Amino acid sequence: MLGYGLILLATICFGAQNLIARVLFTPSDVVWLGETGGFVDPTLPNSFLLMFMRTLVGVPLMAVLLPPVYPPIWADLRRLGTPDYRRELYLALVGGGLMFGYLALLYVAVGRVAAGIALTLFFTFPVYTALLAWLWLGHRPSLSRWAILALILVGSGLTIPTTGGAIESWLGVAFGLGSGLVYAFYTVVAQRAFETFHPVPFTGISFAVTLVLSAACLLLWPVNLAGQLWPALWVGGLLSAIATLTGHVLNNLGIRTVGATAASMLGAANPALTAVLAWGVLQEQLSLVQGLGVLLVTVSVGLLSLTR
Repeated sequence: MLGYGLILLATICFGAQNLIARVLFTPSDVVWLGETGGFVDPTLPNSFLLMFMRTLVGVPLMAVLLPPVYPPIWADLRRLGTPDYRRELYLALVGGGLMFGYLALLYVAVGRVAAGIALTLFFTFPVYTALLAWLWLGHRPSLSRWAILALILVGSGLTIPTTGGAIESWLGVAFGLGSGLVYAFYTVVAQRAFETFHPVPFTGISFAVTLVLSAACLLLWPVNLAGQLWPALWVGGLLSAIATLTGHVLNNLGIRTVGATAASMLGAANPALTAVLAWGVLQEQLSLVQGLGVLLVTVSVGLLSLTR
């Protein structure tokens, strides 16, 4: 039971980081705090800013928290400087670039549509991953897997807003789907890397690359820094970094206890749990059809985790 509890807590942490981004981008009725948030507009440059602040705090924390989880991490990182590990270095750097891309798109999506909907759209990534794995790795999906992937697409379609601010909603939908597509490339690159490289140092490099790229994008595409509520933004960045790192550590510990399959099934509850958290903490409401779409995607991703 301890392992399942750790995975559930990790899923809550991952949902919490998305709620934090939602509050930073959109005024929200937060429980116990009242109306707050909307400190920056949900645009790509501001997404780069929030990612930079989050990783600026998160990367040093990872340097402290990851070695106890995987003690040989520093030895593995030193090997990347040798010619024999050139392939692993390239894959890790590409993975970092893809992580930067999907997080930037997901941040904008969370700022423009309800958090539960944004995560549901992001969780279309298994569909893209299956196609990429078929094309690049030769893993042809079975008929049952195709059926589950079709259910994921149907569920995602049910969550798409049809009323309200049309342009805002459709931009959020596009960014949410785009984040899932980029994450699919990330998973395929990670799968190739994990054949010869451990996931923990790979993840550390990905976050470090995200920090560098977000800083570079801020230099090339600067945001208006005057008049920002920096205390609120830094508190949000700190809480987001803590939630992300805590989620990864708890998830790794849970996988050790219950195995990857059980952990994947519990992790599939992320969209539904995020929607529930957003309803309880931010008072966000979903229609009955959207709720059914979130549930359908959650169940389908859970079933997909049972297949190879």
